[in-house]
Amino acid sequence: MIQAADLREWRTCDVVDAGGHKIGSMEAVYVDTSTDEPAMATVRVGLPTRHRLVFVPLDGAIVGPGYVKVNYAKSLVKGSPAIGTDDVLPFEDEEAVFHHYELPYEAGASGERQLARR
Repeated sequence: MIQAADLREWRTCDVVDAGGHKIGSMEAVYVDTSTDEPAMATVRVGLPTRHRLVFVPLDGAIVGPGYVKVNYAKSLVKGSPAIGTDDVLPFEDEEAVFHHYELPYEAGASGERQLARR
């Protein structure tokens, strides 16, 4: 299991898919607000002059020296909902990220977000 204490070490690490194909570089980690455990990461992808951040779930991710290996194909991750490099995921777009990966989405009992950036 990935520990929340390691989050600072992951920033700028390469993110690779199960086949070892580089997807991009780790930008930020979003935790599940109900458990405070890492749930999703943003990955910087795109051309040098037109970067964007895409989301990828961290379930089953493996951390190695200089990389984080995720359980999702590069093509699926690159097609994920994206935000600008200086943006934060808007609440109204949060559910779309979960649906992209066919993951269940449950807002909190009072309607609070499921993800929070760390």
